[in-house]
Amino acid sequence: MQRLSFTVLLACLLVPALQGCFPLVATGMVGTGFVIADRRTSGAQLEDEGIELRASHAIGDKYGDKVHVDTTSFNRNLLLTGEVPDEATRKGVEALARATANVRSVIDETTIAGNSTFSQRSTDSYLSTKVHTRLVSDADGRYSPIQISVTTEDGVVYLMGLVTHAEGDAAASVVSTTSGVRRVVKVFEYIQKAPEGEKVVAQQEKPAPAPSKPEDTQPAAPQTEETLPPAQPVRM
Repeated sequence: MQRLSFTVLLACLLVPALQGCFPLVATGMVGTGFVIADRRTSGAQLEDEGIELRASHAIGDKYGDKVHVDTTSFNRNLLLTGEVPDEATRKGVEALARATANVRSVIDETTIAGNSTFSQRSTDSYLSTKVHTRLVSDADGRYSPIQISVTTEDGVVYLMGLVTHAEGDAAASVVSTTSGVRRVVKVFEYIQKAPEGEKVVAQQEKPAPAPSKPEDTQPAAPQTEETLPPAQPVRM
């Protein structure tokens, strides 16, 4: 699995003249046609980082390199992706994830297979970058790309975030037509409407396209979309 900090990417793509991106990430961007404002509270953002670290450490301490499991938390919903050797290990990994402090729900998307190679993970990283770039360039006011978290595993793109159904569908449609994406899985938490006064990336602020590989010149095959059932809250 490969994830890329969307805020960092957005800052670097849209404000290339700056020497660094961290101050913009920390304070937000105003005056360039958009405002970065995560719909999660600042406390929830910090808690998501803590959940990812705690779950990852617990899994790593018990299983080491026998598994390749990545943890992605959004609004305390924990997504597991990667590979495990057998069903017993898969259940053990999920149990550790559910035991992680402050987790509301666990979405287990691990597969029983050998650990992915460095080359496969590099390909996923490249694909995440392409997906992020397209989410910005093709937003056209239909959704706020900063609200969407992208996780890529073996060409399958998982989308998380606090979005409306219309926003989620529009974003998934953009991702599903990105070359190299095998499947799109929506793991969104839905809200009734976007916050009033929230700005999205202005159309004139579109970044340059992501660098292409030779195969990107070929038309993309039709992709599939999948919506996971709402995860159930964890009851400890």
